[in-house]
Amino acid sequence: MEGSIRCSANYIPLSPISFLERSAIVYRDRPSVVYGSIIYTWRETLERCTRLASALSQLGISRGDVVAALAPNIPAMYELHFGVPMAGAVLCTLNVRHDSQMVSVLLKHSDAKFIFVDYQLFHVAKGAFDILSKTRTKLPVLVLIPESDQSSPELCNPISGNLEYESLLGRGKLDFEIRRPKDEWDPISLNYTSGTTSSPKGVIYSHRGAYLNSFAAVLLNEMPSMPVYLWCVPMFHCNGWCLTWAVAAQGGTNICQRNVTAKGIFSCISQHKVTHMGGAPTVLNMIVNAPENERRPLPGKVIVMTGGAPPPAQVLFKMEELGFNVTHSYGLTETYGPGTVCSWKPEWDSLPRVEQAKIKSRQGLQHLGMEELDVKDPVTMKSVPSDAKTMGEVMFRGNTVMNGYLKDHQATRDAFKGGWFHSGDLGVKHPDGYIELKDRSKDIIISGGENISTIEVESVLFSHPDILEAAIVGRPDEYWGETPCAFVKLKDGCKTGREEIIKFCKDRLPHYMAPRTVVFEDLPKTSTGKVQKFVLREKAKAMGSLTKNTISKL
Repeated sequence: MEGSIRCSANYIPLSPISFLERSAIVYRDRPSVVYGSIIYTWRETLERCTRLASALSQLGISRGDVVAALAPNIPAMYELHFGVPMAGAVLCTLNVRHDSQMVSVLLKHSDAKFIFVDYQLFHVAKGAFDILSKTRTKLPVLVLIPESDQSSPELCNPISGNLEYESLLGRGKLDFEIRRPKDEWDPISLNYTSGTTSSPKGVIYSHRGAYLNSFAAVLLNEMPSMPVYLWCVPMFHCNGWCLTWAVAAQGGTNICQRNVTAKGIFSCISQHKVTHMGGAPTVLNMIVNAPENERRPLPGKVIVMTGGAPPPAQVLFKMEELGFNVTHSYGLTETYGPGTVCSWKPEWDSLPRVEQAKIKSRQGLQHLGMEELDVKDPVTMKSVPSDAKTMGEVMFRGNTVMNGYLKDHQATRDAFKGGWFHSGDLGVKHPDGYIELKDRSKDIIISGGENISTIEVESVLFSHPDILEAAIVGRPDEYWGETPCAFVKLKDGCKTGREEIIKFCKDRLPHYMAPRTVVFEDLPKTSTGKVQKFVLREKAKAMGSLTKNTISKL
């Protein structure tokens, strides 16, 4: 329009870096990070991140270079989320459960120039370096993160050129000129998918997407200024669902913990008066099943955002009874973590609490940072009817969808086919417009021509009073093609048998949906709490096909 002009006065590329700079002024002396006896203020966090960015620049890090991190939820991991992009670099946070082989693959694929490693994971990094050294002459520079502020010189010798975190910060200058993105679409981080369905892919996040999704996270979590956030979501997972940046936007306090346990959660909530936290349904399950001697009274209502897998209604109901207010969100690595929210409606207040919990377990609608959400036929790209029955693929479109997959143009094109991001998740749309996830496309069980949602069967299993954890996969069946196979972990002291569990399911589901096989064992999980169904599918496959004879012997 005539008279408009875009210049530095009215246009600056969006970046969550600005959150830290503002909070260092507004919330200057308020605690930013708490970890055991260590407490930093927002002024100190800005100074430490500035020094980190300066030191990286001095050591040759340039715009677009990748800096990796292998660490749990500790202060250094939080600081890396600002210090690395302030140097113009791209942060690549690695799953702490990866072994040396996988870390070597990801370091090579990402071309990481540096890797920051927690002292407890040093052996994993060293193993990765041993593997890389066989094919590469130039290895990433390793920066060792000791526990707290204690140096660990005995660990600094095995790899030539090793650096130590606090010493590195000491090299940095406070007058370093922060490198803001030239374009808000520039990458800020690289997140590898969990690899639960295939080989991990490198998902590229932009400064713009991170900025917008951080604001969305503030709204999703109903965060006022100065919240107290307890870190149970791994910071390496979708950059902590973008809450690493979101908490800074509100001048909150980050309560860091190295290990997540029910006892630790209740203790932190009580000690620090936690107002917000997040976690996968497995974390919620851990909380509701905590023994009485580990529980503490909540100092107030604690808002919890859960996601990663559809939470069983029974678990949501028990969380509410304990005093937690649970908000259910759904998304993927490719959507910066949360992409939807199940927003509560006043008319649901009059429903029975069990029914309310079932409604809350739905995935809901796109949040305010995401433009569109739909359930479509992936072939015709037409929307499915809002009948709560017709299944289609869940698809997203908006500014908080990834830039693409690193070095994989074909996978990126496939993911964006038809102008929408294809999630690979199957769901239905309810008459009120809310979506409900039914399964991953690879997890759906087709038995005798009938589609069986493993999520529905798992929800019934979770309602059994003796079952702690459960997962359903398909097992080959000579007659039906495949039938549900339940992997179950019972609560301590419970001895419920196979026949009782099958009957329990048949009493609550169509008989064809009830499991025909029940296996009692611990469930394999990723570090973000997702059950590794590909592992269970292989186990079910190895059992061989079900026949009438094998059923009678089970």
